[in-house]
Amino acid sequence: MGKDYYKVLGIANGASDDDIKKAYKKMALKYHPDKNKSPGAEEKFKEIAEAYDVLGDKEKKEVYDKYGEEGLKGGQPGGPQPGGGRAGPGGNTFHYSFHGDPHQTFRMFFGEGNDPFRDFFPRHQGFGGGFGTGDEHMDVDDDPFAHFGGSRGMRGGHGMMGQPRAKRRDPAIVKELHVSLEDILNGTTKKLKITRKVLNADGRSTRSEEKILSVDIKKGWKAGTKITFPNEGDQSPTNVPADIVFIIKDKPHPTFTRDDIDIRYKATISLKDALCGGTINIPTLDGRRIPLNLSNVVKPKTIRRIQGEGLPHPKQNTKRGDLIVEFDIQFPTNISESAKSRLREVLPST
Repeated sequence: MGKDYYKVLGIANGASDDDIKKAYKKMALKYHPDKNKSPGAEEKFKEIAEAYDVLGDKEKKEVYDKYGEEGLKGGQPGGPQPGGGRAGPGGNTFHYSFHGDPHQTFRMFFGEGNDPFRDFFPRHQGFGGGFGTGDEHMDVDDDPFAHFGGSRGMRGGHGMMGQPRAKRRDPAIVKELHVSLEDILNGTTKKLKITRKVLNADGRSTRSEEKILSVDIKKGWKAGTKITFPNEGDQSPTNVPADIVFIIKDKPHPTFTRDDIDIRYKATISLKDALCGGTINIPTLDGRRIPLNLSNVVKPKTIRRIQGEGLPHPKQNTKRGDLIVEFDIQFPTNISESAKSRLREVLPST
C-alpha cells in the first residue's frame, strides 16, 4: 500500500483543484520548519510538499488516481490504490520522482518575494515614513520570516532551474543613542564608528572594515525616534546585510527633566522666601539665568511657567515649549521659643 496523498493533505479522494490548493496552503504554513519547531515538523513539511506536487499537477494526479503511488513511480501494482483506482494488468510506464526540495514547492506556490504569512499573521510594524514627509521615523524593510528564525532553503545555493535562491535579510541591529537636552535644543551631528564584515571581490570571502555613520539629530526630536541606515550590517554571500537602527534616548540631565517639549526645573527656596517673597534666578538650557519674582506665597506643589524656554517643537522649530519651575520649600529644623512667639503673633490661624 503506497502513500495516501489525499490523507496527507487532510482532504477526501477526488477533491477539487481549489480544495487541494487550500489544503496545501493551510498545511504548509502550519508545518513550515521556520515556524513550527516541533519534532517531525520538517519531515511533515516535506510530505505535504510531495503530496501537493502530485495532486496539484493534472497529469500526475490522473496517474495517481488510477494506479496509486507505486504506479506513479513506475512500479507494477496490482491491488487497490490510495487514490481509489487499480493498476492495469501490465502496470504503467509513468516514472515520477519527487525533486526532494519542499521549499522549492513552497516558493513556487506563494511566489518569490511574497509574504506567505500575511493572511494568517499581522504585518510586522515598520518605522513609519521618511524624513522627507516630516515624519520622525525612517523606513525599515520587513522580513516575512523575521519572527520564525529565517527561511530554510532560501539562504544561498541554487533553486529551481539553476536560478539563485533569494537571499535572507538579517534582522535589524538596534542600538540606543543617548542625546543631551542641549543637543535636542540646538540640533547636532553624531559621528559613530562601526566595524562590519564586507565581501571581497571574489564574492565569497570577507574582510573587516571600519565605517563612520553620521547621525543628524534634529531639533526637538523625541525619545524613541528611530534613524535607520539600510544594509550597513555584515555582508556574506548568502544574506542581505542588516539595517542598523539607532533609537534616540534622553541622556539624564543634572538640572532639568524633560516633559515632552517642556522642561522642568526644581528650585530650592527657604520657608522665608516662600512666605515673604523675593527674587530667584532660574537657569536655562542655553546658559542664561532668568530672574523670577516671588510676590505671592509659594505653597507646596506651586508651579510657575516661563514661556518659550523649553524645547523646540519637532515639526515647527520656531515654536518652543515652556520651562516649568517647581518648588522645593526648605523648612528649618529648629526654631527658638522667641521666634515661635513672634510667628504665632503674625501668622494667620487658618
